Amino acid sequence: MGGASTGDSYVARNRLWARLSAAVAALDTPPATPLMVVDLDGFDTNAADLVRRARGKPIRLASKSVRVPALIARALATPGFRGVLAFTLREALWLERHGIAHDIVIAYPTVDRGALGDLVASPSTAAHVTLMIDDVAQLDVVDSVRSSRAVPVRVALDIDAGLRFGGQHVGPKRSPVHDVEDVLRLARHVTERAGFALVGVMTYEGQVAGVPDDVPSQRARSLVVRRLKSASMAQLAERRRVIAERLAELVELEFWNAGGSGSVEASAADAVVTEVAAGSGLLVPGLFDHYQSFTPRPAAFYGLPVTRRPSESMATVQGGGFIASGAVGADRAPTPWAPPGLHLTSLEGAGEVQTPLTGHPAALLRIGDLVWFRHAKSGELFEHTNTVRLLAGDEFVDEVPTYRGCGNSW
Repeated sequence: MGGASTGDSYVARNRLWARLSAAVAALDTPPATPLMVVDLDGFDTNAADLVRRARGKPIRLASKSVRVPALIARALATPGFRGVLAFTLREALWLERHGIAHDIVIAYPTVDRGALGDLVASPSTAAHVTLMIDDVAQLDVVDSVRSSRAVPVRVALDIDAGLRFGGQHVGPKRSPVHDVEDVLRLARHVTERAGFALVGVMTYEGQVAGVPDDVPSQRARSLVVRRLKSASMAQLAERRRVIAERLAELVELEFWNAGGSGSVEASAADAVVTEVAAGSGLLVPGLFDHYQSFTPRPAAFYGLPVTRRPSESMATVQGGGFIASGAVGADRAPTPWAPPGLHLTSLEGAGEVQTPLTGHPAALLRIGDLVWFRHAKSGELFEHTNTVRLLAGDEFVDEVPTYRGCGNSW
């Protein structure tokens, strides 16, 4: 299994365009644009495929890759998903307070004293939320907001999972904790410090989970990427084994989290790992099109209206310049998706106020027609809207708020 997505053929994209067009035509009033849509058929198919790939190990949902409470709840209701991997502590507190999740691990260290104050003030909330640390100073921040250590704060260690060879480091520049002795030193600080409970570990191999390895236009590079991924997983498996054995002498952990949507099988195959993280694999943004290990189905789209016809062979839509975070490059731009065959121009790209499009379908588009795009990264798209329409078959079955629509900005 692998290669092109099941939803990326011209036939599939034309079928999607017909479904979306029918759903929009059935609305009582014309929708505001950009019109954000999640295809529930694709979402559910992707959720089931992630569970299959995890081979019995629970999936902790990476909520920053979704950012829609109703969809977070939908994923968590899928057998095989368990718990949330949140972006910020304020997000975790909100999810817990609204009953959406009660097993939440924060994926990144926090120094948000206001949110930490809320956490330690509620024993029940503190029992449901786990902080991530990679430095003793982060424990100091927690202690700075509480007068008593009677409410234990759950913490997990973020251990660097990068590949090291020849003095080089390949992987996300996250935790400074890499070597076994560094891990044990930090673990002892936690276990010997009143008011904290060491309950878990995270090793995020982003150089495997987040890098495409089967790009048709980059065959040679993809081969190198696959070899680096293989070397990384082999090195990491041995290091995880040693760390786990040494930590077991010190503490009994509740979980060992690893991986992401692009590495579910490889991460789950490690006996040390007790759960895998995934989120982008539910919506499948453009950056997840070309992985050898799985064939996802795109499930998140946004529609923009044609407002100009600069020439007979060109159509211009309103807005649409939703550029993804990360290293600047063409792969961070959105992709015109339906109807298939449209392209951004090299001079303007995807613009804040307008996006001109070329390609053979441009000549057929009329003023007012909707063109559907895919964002390059998952979750980020929904920072640009208050609501998302949910598509099932060829009709919209619901309209639900995003984090932004709930008044949140994390």
